[in-house]
Amino acid sequence: MSVMLNKRANELVQPKLPLVGDLRGTLLELENGGQIVDLGVKAEGSLEAGRFLAEVCLSGLGDVRIVPGAIGEVAWPQVQVVTDWPVEACLLSQYAGWQISVGKFFAMGSGAMRAASAREELFHILDYRESPSHAVGVLETGKLPTAEVFDLIAEKTGVSADMTVLLAARTASIAGNFQVVARSVETSLHKLFELGFDVWRVRSAVGIAPLPPVAKDDFAGIGRTNDAILYGGRVTLMVRGDDESIAAIGPKVPSSGSAAHGKPFAEIFEDAGRDFYKIDPHLFSPAEIVFQNLDTGRVHCFGQVAPDVLRRSFDI
Repeated sequence: MSVMLNKRANELVQPKLPLVGDLRGTLLELENGGQIVDLGVKAEGSLEAGRFLAEVCLSGLGDVRIVPGAIGEVAWPQVQVVTDWPVEACLLSQYAGWQISVGKFFAMGSGAMRAASAREELFHILDYRESPSHAVGVLETGKLPTAEVFDLIAEKTGVSADMTVLLAARTASIAGNFQVVARSVETSLHKLFELGFDVWRVRSAVGIAPLPPVAKDDFAGIGRTNDAILYGGRVTLMVRGDDESIAAIGPKVPSSGSAAHGKPFAEIFEDAGRDFYKIDPHLFSPAEIVFQNLDTGRVHCFGQVAPDVLRRSFDI
């Protein structure tokens, strides 16, 4: 049975549209009927806006909240994600797999709208696509989308602009900062997927990562949000199946499985000439992964957090 991601996301978003001001956001409607929820591009946004963005990215199939934590000896808030639908919520919805480029506009696209377009190889391998009446997407961008952006998305999804809602925030905003760090589980699932693991074996998941200070600009924000997961993310995956395959793949899953691991992401990015494609893709995963085997009762732990790198990145 289809989980109907866009339907779930739309049911989450519609009741909030009249209340966007409570999130310190702004609701805009373009000439082609496309609706924009600005939660951190020109609008100030808020922590609750970030939590809402993250849950919309998950199509309502996960719970997101702030929980207490620490970086070394310093008390520090953590963003926690809990889901019983990890593949659907994280890979088929939350993963920022759609690069949207129209003229001078660029955004990383997340959310249920990706399942309506389904042009990424991931959707073919996982055998999922939907044809919804409404489309909902989240954009990580420094500019508000134009009518032309909605037209492009409508062309790819088959959903008209006036039936599409896009929520937007820049990385260096309260909400944008929050929603990126709510990807601890997603990065672990995507890493497993890239390593060839059968991700359908993952039945439930819990992840946390420290909420960084909001950066002064988007470049610094990209550094801090990546570091939060690479050096502070902790994920527990509840899986089925054999222990041997988990033991074999486990050391490759945390970010320490990459030779690039060890420096703040901003430095790694600079060394790569600010070209993401020159960075080892195996770097992008949480610091620590714990597998709990539901069939055998075995627990497998890999990786560890690096508070010293986080202190450098967050300027603590």
